[in-house]
Amino acid sequence: MPEFAQERPVKVRGLVKRYGRLTAVDRVDLTVERGDVYGFLGPNGAGKTTTLRMLLGLIRPDGGSIRLFGRDPDADPIAALAGVAGFIEEPRLYPYLSGRANLELLAALDRGRAGRREIDAVLEVVELGDRAGDKVGHYSQGMRQRLGLASCLIRRPRLLLLDEPANGVDPAGIRFLRGLVRRLAGEGMTILLSSHLLAEVQEVCNRVGVIDKGQIVHEGPLARLDTGGGYRLRATEPARAAEALGRLRCVGDLRRERDELVFALADEGAAVEVTRALASAGVGILALVREQTTLEELFFRLTESHGGARGPEAMVA
Repeated sequence: MPEFAQERPVKVRGLVKRYGRLTAVDRVDLTVERGDVYGFLGPNGAGKTTTLRMLLGLIRPDGGSIRLFGRDPDADPIAALAGVAGFIEEPRLYPYLSGRANLELLAALDRGRAGRREIDAVLEVVELGDRAGDKVGHYSQGMRQRLGLASCLIRRPRLLLLDEPANGVDPAGIRFLRGLVRRLAGEGMTILLSSHLLAEVQEVCNRVGVIDKGQIVHEGPLARLDTGGGYRLRATEPARAAEALGRLRCVGDLRRERDELVFALADEGAAVEVTRALASAGVGILALVREQTTLEELFFRLTESHGGARGPEAMVA
């Protein structure tokens, strides 16, 4: 295996992009490991798409470094992007040509790496084989997104960068894309995708990064999401239970919601201390349930603490 193939697919350090007085990307560090399905999230204007444009060599950074499999796309774009494919916002296609003709043209521009057999194969992968002869201008938005994916796959990439691949896609199309991402990841492809569909990201991604106001505010495995979860308690005497929990150092953010107490614990072991304190206070436990933090909750918690999220509809750029 070539030496560069052992390098991380994406390693970004101190990345900066300015537009006049506006710093769109502000000292961003980003790491995508081999085999990751990495979800890249951020509110509108956070710097997400700008970062992806720099990764694909479409715009030049003003500072910092980018390495794709150890190579610099700014210094040597042909070598750095040899195993990389993707599209930003939506694929650029010729509407007056058929789906197949679009792929043939792209393959020719890519030095003819893909022939008819490869084109037929990717058309089947994205389930456009029976519409390959139709003009792209007659395609639905979801079909254009799938053809855009096909245009990436004919390059046989090791790293796939996708900006809002489910944009304008109906629920059936979203389910198809979810399955395709899982299939490609299962075949060893590394995928970095941005999406405003947080539930879908949580379904397919193993790691996430959240960017807000040009800065990374969270990066880590999805498997650790539940460490931020709180606890819900239903007790025989809520008032006395609140008194007992309020005296414990391990309990934080204690509040009452109807007949339940909601609180956070310093660590998992503190749950034992809680049950002992309640027992000593003569309070019976009807239910003590740990809640798992969802990706949506994490997103809003991070962006609101960093200056205010602008709502789900704003998370598309």
